[in-house]
Amino acid sequence: MEADLTRRDGERYRSLSLWWDSLPGPLGLRSPLAGDTEVDVAVVGGGFTGLWTAYYLAEADPTLRIAVLERDTVGFGASGRNGGWCSALFAASEEKLDRAAGPGSGEAMRRAMEEAVTEVGRVAGAEGIECGFTRAGTVVLARSPAQLARARRKVEDARTHGIGEDDLRLLTAGEASARVGATRVLGGTFTPHCAVLDPARLVRGLAEAVERRGVSVYERTPALAIGPGVVETSRGTVTAGTVVRATEGYTPSLRGEERTLVPVYSLMIATEPLPDDRWEEIGLDGRPTFSDGRHLVIYGQRTADGRIAFGGRGAPYHFGSSISDAFDREASVHDALRRTLVDLFPALADVAVTHTWGGPLGIARDWFPSVGIDRRTGLAWAGGYVGDGVSTTNLAGRTLTDLVLGRSTERTALPWVGHRSPRWEPEPLRYLGINAGLTLAGRADRAEERAGHGTWHAPLLTRLTGG
Repeated sequence: MEADLTRRDGERYRSLSLWWDSLPGPLGLRSPLAGDTEVDVAVVGGGFTGLWTAYYLAEADPTLRIAVLERDTVGFGASGRNGGWCSALFAASEEKLDRAAGPGSGEAMRRAMEEAVTEVGRVAGAEGIECGFTRAGTVVLARSPAQLARARRKVEDARTHGIGEDDLRLLTAGEASARVGATRVLGGTFTPHCAVLDPARLVRGLAEAVERRGVSVYERTPALAIGPGVVETSRGTVTAGTVVRATEGYTPSLRGEERTLVPVYSLMIATEPLPDDRWEEIGLDGRPTFSDGRHLVIYGQRTADGRIAFGGRGAPYHFGSSISDAFDREASVHDALRRTLVDLFPALADVAVTHTWGGPLGIARDWFPSVGIDRRTGLAWAGGYVGDGVSTTNLAGRTLTDLVLGRSTERTALPWVGHRSPRWEPEPLRYLGINAGLTLAGRADRAEERAGHGTWHAPLLTRLTGG
């Protein structure tokens, strides 16, 4: 049961992102936990990871007592604020996965991720979740000789792994420009394994779907600590045979998990709806997602209502893994995003930016997402998606379902299952190191623009990010 929000609270949630502002109807909040309770599975976190896990568990065994515990409201974190890419991207490369788990591991993970994109669309359709799921692929532009060289190497590497043109292909300058009418395009790559969607509508619709299956979703119930068979919350203690940590960028707020993942902010802007003549210049017909080959990641989409939603990294990491609503809006970063967007598409120079927002995403020390369960304690986890979580969370939810139910499947044999990342360094080392990496990425991009070719920064950045 949802309670109507006060006007002030409603304005706060609407301001979380373009996606939240576009949610239909009045917003409401579910009841918090009313005191101590006992369940079979306690899921800590009401974002995509937690809700997909609850969805598939309830589908597999309707007799399970499942509770989802959310500190604020479902989709409050990255699940309701991201770029709306449902892609087959995985943070660890195929080479890294093969090194970690043996030859063929990277290919197995890639195929599982490609299938996850399809599965998200299937469930959205089956559950009647109108999130605008549109599969049109991704164009990564090359806008400098260095970026073009990296695009060519990426395609060459793909061929050595048996990835054909149907899955990833090199675009000429003309082909890339025909898809994305940006400036200084020298070429690019295209993959069909990506869809655009409205993440807030998906996560909110998913919450309703799990409730229809008998799952209890408690909002405004912050978890303070998790342990074997127990979740301590500000509203009471939950005992459970299995406890699933699905807290992503908010993981450091749990006692004892301060160095498991770090929250790094990614910020976004959205334009006003664009007239047809602007779209004739910009392209993006069919709504492919788009990016380019710079080191400091950018990402964008053409929204269902004719805007451009555009984001990027570059916001600083905050000392002590701090998270605050104030960090969602860094004027200098939002201004830089607008300048970058106009540099890509000069036709947008006089177009208004109507929404600015941001939020934390979770990164493991080795940039290696993971999912797993400790059979001895009953503690399970998933996370560290490095911003590629919309589809990865779906795979995580299905994998956690298999693990919790003791199934041995192709999913439970994937290389990220059971992976344990090292803990992040104590402060001030991680503050200095993470922000130095962000600075280095920006300098590498500027140096490549000036020199027209790669610099010494590029291989160092690859090592720093675990590529």
